[in-house]
Amino acid sequence: MRLLRNIFRRKLRAFLTIFGISIGVFALVVMGALAEKLTLLVDGGMRYYEGKVVVSAPTQFAGLYSTPLKANLLREIERVEGVARVSASVSSLFDEEIPTVSMGNIPTIQADDGRSRGYETFIFSYSEGRELRNSDVGKVVIGADLVKKLNASVGGHIEVRGERYEVVGIIDKTLTAPDTSVVMTMEDARLIVHEDLPDAVRDAVSPDTIVSSFAVYLNEGERPEVVARRIERQVDGVDAMTPLDFEKQVKQPLAIFTSIIYAVALISLLVGGLSVVNTMTMAVAERTREIGVRKAIGASSGQIMRQFIAESAVIGLIGGLVGLGLGLLVTVGGNAAGEVTGNAMFLVSNRLVVGTLLFAMGLGTVSGLYPAWHAASLNPVEALRYE
Repeated sequence: MRLLRNIFRRKLRAFLTIFGISIGVFALVVMGALAEKLTLLVDGGMRYYEGKVVVSAPTQFAGLYSTPLKANLLREIERVEGVARVSASVSSLFDEEIPTVSMGNIPTIQADDGRSRGYETFIFSYSEGRELRNSDVGKVVIGADLVKKLNASVGGHIEVRGERYEVVGIIDKTLTAPDTSVVMTMEDARLIVHEDLPDAVRDAVSPDTIVSSFAVYLNEGERPEVVARRIERQVDGVDAMTPLDFEKQVKQPLAIFTSIIYAVALISLLVGGLSVVNTMTMAVAERTREIGVRKAIGASSGQIMRQFIAESAVIGLIGGLVGLGLGLLVTVGGNAAGEVTGNAMFLVSNRLVVGTLLFAMGLGTVSGLYPAWHAASLNPVEALRYE
């Protein structure tokens, strides 16, 4: 209690200093939660690409759209050396138009032919209902983040591109792309993709032949990079993406982006740390006679130093707790608003919470080192004469 009384002797100054730390911690929590969410999304992509090659048409838009491939390419790809199995899939945007602003995954429609069973390692589990079967025409399963947006429940119906579909399952939260996906049969998805084609192309393409991409599963011991180059050499008009390609195209640029986010937040926090230095320096000046009295009655320099370091560390901790509380309010509120549109942007992980509090406390401790050293080095006689 004496520690807190010392900190709040000058209440306005103490509150302003804590406020400065809180603003920095608040920025760190909000920006860190955004970076955590983006990192998990990309980690999910890395898990999906692990051990396989994804073949699509060369023309793509932001990884969300590619010109349709022909279904008969499946057999051609399966003849490539090193390929164990090929599964066709169809994908499209959930909405006809791409949203102009989105900080997370854009909702999509997904379908596959079921040939990946026994080969795919990225397996869904279901919080309600069951998985989709190839015979479930007119039925869907949906990702966890779309439940509120679509007001969906197992046994109920949702509307996709003007058509009603029965919901037979809800996918457990994966913290990556499937959370914003509606999974339907190939037959249903192909009709949607066929409708999206330009008029000049639509009449020349049968819906039954449309494929967006192929997931290629490899024989044991085969390297994805080697098989991908074989596919591109032997099959005309396709791009083959490997886990390494995905890492170069998505993970590495994201790592730079998240580093910038954290750097901006840390600079805000460091500015708050300077206010702790200023506050503690003024506190030492104001309590010079008190320091002199303590030294005169036997307090050691170490005890004086520990007293002021403890006070600055507590300032950092209080500022960290207040900033963390504000950050949680914003991120929880932001996610609640985002769930309505199927786009929850923030993820406050345990490591972010613990790391933020430790950093705030550490910053307070470091900021108090110089004032504490100055207090400990005061001559007791000169300190007692101080006016």
